[in-house]
Amino acid sequence: MTKTDEIEDSSAPLIEHLAELRTRLIRSVLAFIVGIVLAFIVAEPILQFLVRPIEATLRELGDPSPTLQYTSPQEYLFTLFRISMVFGFALAFPVISYQLWRFVAPGLYKSEKGAFLPFLIASPFMFLLGAAFAQFVVTPLAMQFFLGFADVSSIFANLLAPAADDVPEEIIVVPETTEGVKITFFGKVNESLDITLKFILAFGLCFQLPVLLTLMGKAGLVSAEGLGAVRKYAMVGILVLAALVTPPDVITQLILFTVVYGLYEVSIFLVARVEKKREEQLRADGYYDDEEAEADAEMMQDYDETK
Repeated sequence: MTKTDEIEDSSAPLIEHLAELRTRLIRSVLAFIVGIVLAFIVAEPILQFLVRPIEATLRELGDPSPTLQYTSPQEYLFTLFRISMVFGFALAFPVISYQLWRFVAPGLYKSEKGAFLPFLIASPFMFLLGAAFAQFVVTPLAMQFFLGFADVSSIFANLLAPAADDVPEEIIVVPETTEGVKITFFGKVNESLDITLKFILAFGLCFQLPVLLTLMGKAGLVSAEGLGAVRKYAMVGILVLAALVTPPDVITQLILFTVVYGLYEVSIFLVARVEKKREEQLRADGYYDDEEAEADAEMMQDYDETK
């Protein structure tokens, strides 16, 4: 066998992996495109669903016909396409995650496959749970806070035109005011959607906390004891996060803090269970010595006391 043959033989597995990666990427991109097309078909109902908190708030404030506007010819189309991108990815995610799983699974042991697969299923579920919490709880509270400053008594002056029977149709009826300049809410479609999508993304990612920490615990990167030791710092970080991603409304911030901190405590519990199962497995395999572990624990305790 020549040196050239050795190089070709050693590079063959790499070429096979690259070909496999290309196949998985092509299938994922095709699934994404199909998801975009399917989401675009129902993009308008999805948009109506996303802006429903704004509609409900405006109706509570007295607006009989909540309306959002767009100020450029292409804005509404791009808004629908943006929705199609986000929800198209959501539709294609099962296919994309399956392709990812098929690519990495041959390089994993049987025990590692069994450990990784539940997280692949739990991650989209927790994201959907966080997105639902943002849409049905956080966004309505935020809109009530923001739009509470709006003057909706004169949002659409032309609504008065049909009520004036004796006025010609070409004349627009505008309510007369004697209180100065009216500051009125005329919401834009893309900007209103941007707020809603940011809430959905932020809370969807926050709800990934148990999945992320449990996976790190399974890999041995974090421990339940370590997470419990930094609990006070986690509380400060969660408070800062709540102040950044929610409006300056104490109620909304407290809701976010309570939910995310609850997820942190759940993460500690899950990591502790992972450690317990790992310890039981090591003990069953004969790799875990109780006396040695107790000696190490006493040594670490003595070290902490002398610090």
